[in-house]
Amino acid sequence: MVWVSTDTADTITIPSDLLPADGRFGSGPARIRQSQVDALSAAGRTVLGTSHRQKPVKDLVARIRAGVSELFSLPAGYEVVLGNGGSTVFWDVATFGLVRRKAVHAQFGEFGSKFAKATRTAPWLDESVIVDAAPGTSAVPTAVDGADVYAWPHNETSTGVATDIVRPAGIAEDALVVIDATSAAGGLPVDISQTDVYYFAPQKNMGSDGGLWVAIMSPRALERAREIKDSGRYIPGSLDLVTAIDNSAKDQTYNTPAVATLLLLAEQLEWINGNGGLDWATARTAESSGMIYDWARTNAHAQAFVTEPADRSAVVATVDFDDTVDAKALAAALRANGIVDVEPYRKLGRNQLRIATFVSVEPADVKALLACIDYVLERL
Repeated sequence: MVWVSTDTADTITIPSDLLPADGRFGSGPARIRQSQVDALSAAGRTVLGTSHRQKPVKDLVARIRAGVSELFSLPAGYEVVLGNGGSTVFWDVATFGLVRRKAVHAQFGEFGSKFAKATRTAPWLDESVIVDAAPGTSAVPTAVDGADVYAWPHNETSTGVATDIVRPAGIAEDALVVIDATSAAGGLPVDISQTDVYYFAPQKNMGSDGGLWVAIMSPRALERAREIKDSGRYIPGSLDLVTAIDNSAKDQTYNTPAVATLLLLAEQLEWINGNGGLDWATARTAESSGMIYDWARTNAHAQAFVTEPADRSAVVATVDFDDTVDAKALAAALRANGIVDVEPYRKLGRNQLRIATFVSVEPADVKALLACIDYVLERL
C-alpha cells in the first residue's frame, strides 16, 4: 500500500454518531474537565488576581495538600510540598537539594533521561550511575555502593511504559527513592511508603495546567533537604527545597503561583477522592487502556509498542502500525474530525499513535475513538 498524504486524510469525514463526546486524548497537557473550567470561571472575582499570601489562595493550597494526602493515604510524617516550575524545575531542585554525593537512575525514555542528565552534569556530585533500557521496555535501579539517591519514572510518558514502585533491595538505609510521577500520579497504583519523594506536575492525570510541581516527601527526604542546606552547599533561591518545604507548611508557595493551576488541581483532587480515590481512578484508567491494548491485539495491522504486558502503562497507550498504515495520515484524519493529540512522541520517530487514558478521559470516549480509528483505516 502506498501511504496517502495528510491532505487526502483531511478529506475523510467521520460520521458524527461515531465521534467521542470529547476528542482530547493528549498525553500532556491533557484533558481538563468542564466542571473544573466552570469552577475556575466562578472563582474569577474571588480568587484570580488576588494575593497568594492571603486566605483565599492559601485555602487553595491547603485543599491541594489535604487532597493529595487523602488520595495517596500518606504515612505518618510524610508532607506535601509545592513549588513553581513543573517537573523540569524539580529535577534541578532535587539535584541541588536531595542528592548528597551520588545518584543512580533508570532511564527508558525521554523524561527519565532528563533527570539523569541533571545529576550527571552537576559538577559538585560524583558521576551518576545510569541503568539504561531501550524505549518500550522498563528498568529500575539496583543497589550501588556509595549511592544516596535512586531515581526512575513511575510512568514514561514518551513510550507508554510503567514500572512497579518498590524500594530497591540492599540500598543504604538513608538512601532516598525519588520517583517521577508526573504522568502516573492519580492514575496508577502506588504504595507511597516505598518512596521518599513522589513528585509530579499537575497537567496530566491531575487535569490541571503546568507551571507547578508537587512532591510527597518522607521524613527521611525532609531531613536530607535540611542536611544539605545546612552543609553550606550553594543553592539558588528559586531552587531551594527547604524554602519550598517551609512555605508549603504555611499553605503557600515561595513565589507567586499560577492561581488557575492551583484551582484546577484542587477541583480534580476532590473529584477523584469523591468518586472513590486512587482505587477508583486506577480501575478507570485500566479499563480505558485495556480497550486499546485489546483492540491492537486483534487488529491485523497494529500491535502494542510495549511488548511485555506487565510494562504497559494504563495511562499512556502506544500502538505501532505496520508499513501498510501511515500513522501520520491517520492522526491527521482524526485531527480533522476533532480528535486531537494522538500523534507519537516527537523524538521517538515511530509509525504509531500515542493515546492518553488519564482519569479525566471517559472510557466511553476511548471506545468511540477506536471505532473512529477503524473507520479511517478502512478509507486510507
